[in-house]
Amino acid sequence: MPYGTVKVDNITTSTQTVAVDNLATTSALSAYGALNTASTWTKGQRGEVTALTSASTVTIDMADSNNFSLLLAHNVTLANPTNLTAGQSGAIVITQSSGGSNTVSYGSYFKFPGGTVPTKTTTANSVCVLLYYVESATRITAQLLNDVKV
Repeated sequence: MPYGTVKVDNITTSTQTVAVDNLATTSALSAYGALNTASTWTKGQRGEVTALTSASTVTIDMADSNNFSLLLAHNVTLANPTNLTAGQSGAIVITQSSGGSNTVSYGSYFKFPGGTVPTKTTTANSVCVLLYYVESATRITAQLLNDVKV
């Protein structure tokens, strides 16, 4: 006898309600992957891109997303983010304004190859991508892909 039901919206284009007596072994749900087991995804998975607001100091809340975008309208310091969890990774796409000349500096949690903090290009409309991997609650390994172009 089931303990309840789970409504799963828009699995493909419909709504299904599945009786559940054991979520860990219910075959109707396991076909869609489980977060607590190794899964093979047969379709592309993607995280949303969360837009950050340009300000003199930008503090990213890592609980919001893995991927972020930032259109520079100021000289910006990317402060030490909040809600860091070891193993999180992603990208921050930083786009220079049409006026150019805005700079980016980084909080002490950001660590770069060779210990050298990169200088982002200040060319108008340039795009840079900051790739990151969270090692601990106080350490982020990062690499800046500077001035990405076609």
